[in-house]
Amino acid sequence: MTGRVVHFEIPFDDKERAKRFYGDVFHWDVEEMPEFEYVGVSTGPAGDDGMASEPGYIGGGLTRRGGVNTGPVIVLASADIDADLSRVESHGGEVLEPKSPVGEMGFAAYFKDTEGNVVGLWQSA
Repeated sequence: MTGRVVHFEIPFDDKERAKRFYGDVFHWDVEEMPEFEYVGVSTGPAGDDGMASEPGYIGGGLTRRGGVNTGPVIVLASADIDADLSRVESHGGEVLEPKSPVGEMGFAAYFKDTEGNVVGLWQSA
């Protein structure tokens, strides 16, 4: 369903330090995704597809700080990123990064809401 929070991203300055911190403190499982300079994290049990296998939590990732990723970002599901970005702009928001492919998995985009918050969109392939 469009608009549900489906993912989060936490920026890092030191990838190994961030992996240790979240792994040790919260027991998150981490998975390197070197082709994206990204670390996927599971915050609870996951199925073979890597998706949450129980209701009540979402997974996310650790990403290098920079560009639009200067603070934690929530990511919302989108059935049509282009249409959602058009509505964002028509309601006073700003597109920061347009729809772009993420490997074979899907598409991502980032916008700034009317309060200055950076929010991501995710459309599965």
